Amino acid sequence: MSDGSTPTTCSAAGLIDGYRSGTLDPSKVLEACHDSLSGDGVEHGVVLAIVDANGLQQAAGVARRRWRDGTARPLEGVPFGVKDIIATEQLRTTGGASILADSVPRVDATCVARLRADGAVLVAKLATSEFAAGHSTNATFGSVSNPWDADRWTGGSSTGSGAALARDLLPLALGTDTGGSVRLPSAWCGTTGLKATSGRVPRTGVLPLSWTLDHVGPMARSARDCGLMLASMAGFDANDATSVKRPFFPATSSMRDLEGVRIGAVTGWFTEICDSEVEAAWRSGLDVLESAGATVVEVELPSAHLAFEAGWELLFAEAASLHEAHLDRLNELDPGFVRRMLQGRFLLAVDYLRAMRLRSLVLDEALVVLDDVDALCTIGTPGTAPRLDDLLVDIDGTPHPMQQVHSRATMFGNFTGLPALMMPSGFDRKGMPTALQLIGRPFDDAYLIEVGALFQTATDFHLARPAPPSNHLTEKAP
Repeated sequence: MSDGSTPTTCSAAGLIDGYRSGTLDPSKVLEACHDSLSGDGVEHGVVLAIVDANGLQQAAGVARRRWRDGTARPLEGVPFGVKDIIATEQLRTTGGASILADSVPRVDATCVARLRADGAVLVAKLATSEFAAGHSTNATFGSVSNPWDADRWTGGSSTGSGAALARDLLPLALGTDTGGSVRLPSAWCGTTGLKATSGRVPRTGVLPLSWTLDHVGPMARSARDCGLMLASMAGFDANDATSVKRPFFPATSSMRDLEGVRIGAVTGWFTEICDSEVEAAWRSGLDVLESAGATVVEVELPSAHLAFEAGWELLFAEAASLHEAHLDRLNELDPGFVRRMLQGRFLLAVDYLRAMRLRSLVLDEALVVLDDVDALCTIGTPGTAPRLDDLLVDIDGTPHPMQQVHSRATMFGNFTGLPALMMPSGFDRKGMPTALQLIGRPFDDAYLIEVGALFQTATDFHLARPAPPSNHLTEKAP
């Protein structure tokens, strides 16, 4: 390829351009993707199941014919992977749990079905922590180490999606996000992820964790590719009670600069606990937005700390309710998941109801700020990826338990339902990715993608790749 990329390193947008021009063959792309997913360099636990090579070649034949005949669909022939809590027809969906090891859905989740209907080709199921809330080391499938440093974690719970993208195993992946599970792996793996507005992407066919906070989201290596996925998945679904009847107008890439755009740089709670190098990268990102024409003003969200605390209460309580059928099998479940579920069972009803009432208060406060600015910009997460052996986040030399800090910036989007886009913002002195987050008004998903794409046009952090793994682990998940 003229730009030096290969079928597995090429973006989804690049693949589409190559198919359109005839310089790329879907058959060779899908074959290369299959080889990369099953290769010796794929770490144990990242890829849980791979679609049969014959099935991929059948899909490639359809894509080749459609591109030749001028009937290509928006994502014709583009490979994608799916987090293992999202149902895939005739392909095992375990939720990362041994008790569902033999579960094979009869139909796709709505989000998967819509991607397939637009021509995207499912190639693999990817790792998750158990039921999207378990320990970093999955008891059934093992841990997923960070591609930038094998001694560190990817972040959860869309662990396999983040690692597979950073390792160039595929261009697109589906994740879910209840407190940051699309955005945290994106932040710590140097990739891009979007938690769309609540109700924008149907959750039908997705194993639930919290009916209030759950979202499905696109994960990719660029904002533009996230936008391509969202355009396929967005839309009302009568089978999802939270789905909204709100038209989605895809990002058009029509913005040439940010002249007239006001960006609110969120300080206060978001930067009170923050590594100095993470904050410096964030402030450099704000400078990039200013250089593109934006006006950047500092703002605060005074009730953000309440969103963090109340969000976890909602997550624990609803997880306990949704998974109470498993109470007689606790010894078969991940200890981390069991601990969180039991925390939820001991929450008082008044605490849960107070947390629910806080949602409108925190959202109203955010909307007042968003009346004065077009988008908010926060740090992505207070520190870079924690070590797998202790899960402590280092912040200027002081270790912090991961659970207490990692979602300080991300839970806000789940609690309010506002759209949030995570993007790479640089690297710390140890070479680990840092990130920033854009938060928009309700249903401004496409606008965030446009702003994000401009940021990534002006920077190259999203193009950086970790070195290939030095030790090839060939053992595959059971």
